[in-house]
Amino acid sequence: MSDLKNVQPLSDFDWEAFEEGSAQTSQSREEQEAAYERSLNNVNDHEVVEGTVIAINKREVVVNIGYKSDGIIPVSEFRYNPELAVGDKVEVYIENQEDKKGQLILSHKKARATKSWERVNAALENEEIIKGYIKCRTKGGMIVDVFGIEAFLPGSQIDVKPIRDYDVFVGKTMEFKVVKINQEYRNVVVSHKALIEAELEQQKKEIISKLEKGQVLEGTVKNITSYGVFIDLGGVDGLVHITDLSWGRVSDPHEVVELDQKLNVVILDFDEEKKRIALGLKQLTPHPWEALDPNLKVGDKVKGKVVVMADYGAFVEIAPGVEGLIHVSEMSWSQHLRSAQDFMKVGDEVEAVILTLDREERKMSLGIKQLKEDPWENIESRYPVGSKHEARVRNFTNFGVFVEIEEGVDGLIHISDLSWTKKIKHPGEFTQIGATIEVVVLEIDKENRRLSLGHKQLEENPWDVFETVFTQGSVHEGTIIEMLDKGAVVQLEYGVEGFATPKHLAKEDGTQAQQGEKLPFKVIEFNKDSKRIILSHSRIFEDEQRAEARKAAATTRRPAAPKAEAPAIQNKAAATTLGDLEGLAALKAQMEQGE
Repeated sequence: MSDLKNVQPLSDFDWEAFEEGSAQTSQSREEQEAAYERSLNNVNDHEVVEGTVIAINKREVVVNIGYKSDGIIPVSEFRYNPELAVGDKVEVYIENQEDKKGQLILSHKKARATKSWERVNAALENEEIIKGYIKCRTKGGMIVDVFGIEAFLPGSQIDVKPIRDYDVFVGKTMEFKVVKINQEYRNVVVSHKALIEAELEQQKKEIISKLEKGQVLEGTVKNITSYGVFIDLGGVDGLVHITDLSWGRVSDPHEVVELDQKLNVVILDFDEEKKRIALGLKQLTPHPWEALDPNLKVGDKVKGKVVVMADYGAFVEIAPGVEGLIHVSEMSWSQHLRSAQDFMKVGDEVEAVILTLDREERKMSLGIKQLKEDPWENIESRYPVGSKHEARVRNFTNFGVFVEIEEGVDGLIHISDLSWTKKIKHPGEFTQIGATIEVVVLEIDKENRRLSLGHKQLEENPWDVFETVFTQGSVHEGTIIEMLDKGAVVQLEYGVEGFATPKHLAKEDGTQAQQGEKLPFKVIEFNKDSKRIILSHSRIFEDEQRAEARKAAATTRRPAAPKAEAPAIQNKAAATTLGDLEGLAALKAQMEQGE
């Protein structure tokens, strides 16, 4: 309105005519309008100008920019500044000089946004304290309106104390410092915590300078984490590590303390430079080992709860802060390698026997297998030699089968003691892991806690019978069931097997016997001790040829006498022996020399 001072009154204005309603001047209406226009500010659309707040109500703010009409701005655009009052100067953006109603349309928000980037950069450079309006929550913090820009306020930068409820800050206007700007993405990060940290730093220095190790202070639980508890000591924080909360094991600090709880703590250590303070809670009470029953000794039974499990054993707490280890080897008399989890789990109540006790080192070892009788204590009476039992197959080796008769009592069945007749190359051909097998005790090795067992001994030795059936020289039907480099395995009657070398597999027509063929075989060796039968197919026709040659030789020396017919092939001992064959060979040689 300052331009109105320069407007001079009209010297020729007819006041009487004006009162009568017919005032005339020497200036035309157009000239009068032009003079009025000159008395107003010249403004343009989309321009930022400064105005004055002339009225405020619940919905609108009225701003005068020296134009022919006042502008209306929604009050929501000023929520970042709740202290706005009539007479305040504000920047406005001219949206339109006249709408359909002839109203001047202004925007404070756009005016702020136009110059906001320059202002926010200047605030960072000058470390200026600015005001902002917290609009809403977002992941990890809050969104703050600063100069019309949406800035990010991390949750850790709201206050020096951990914030439990972010929602209470929504809608508040607070002071901030700009701490970071990403020029490329135009991201702004602000902090309220930074405003009060400087003052707190000075307080921390004063408090830490007065601290001493061993000093007991009262504090308030400020924050609880998985690794410990932060205690407010009155302007400076200290940490009670989870291991210093209690002499016993603590899986969750919430089990010991709660938020805002007041308690006494002892200073264990502190670092003035890093301003770190290590606190202890359990150190204010005596160590549980010192209060342990002095009459407790090795061999006593104790009860406790499993607090920690490992593959090698379990830690059992028999009193708060007093633990003993049950090694997996002390959980069962069985010698098989097993995991401790097979016997117990965390939380189990167990009874155990004290095996070792060292009060100075504060160590104790326990056992639970000692609650049961050692199965090897009276092994001779429970499993005497010759007794028969059922066992479970635990493991295979190339030389035999390891079995368990009961927990802690193991034995070995040698591969040669599995069957009287079958030639077993690997125990897997005879049985399988987990199967039940009948055994007889052959030998007891108490020192090494191992039994020698047999399976075939449950039956009579059939080789006593085979000795009378498969006599040397007897002929039997057999089937070739396996071809090897050194010969063939032949299946005979009664389930017994024999062996024939390649030269004894030659057939009369000159061909070689093949797997699957069924042929007559002559026993040329029987060994009961090694359970070996050596067979020959070729000996059958070779012996016949030798017999024919001997007969021909005898005919040339004397008149032929009636001879009995050669016996047919049967499952009896053949008449020809090795001695006879050697005599025939010598006789044949003499005859050939005489001729």
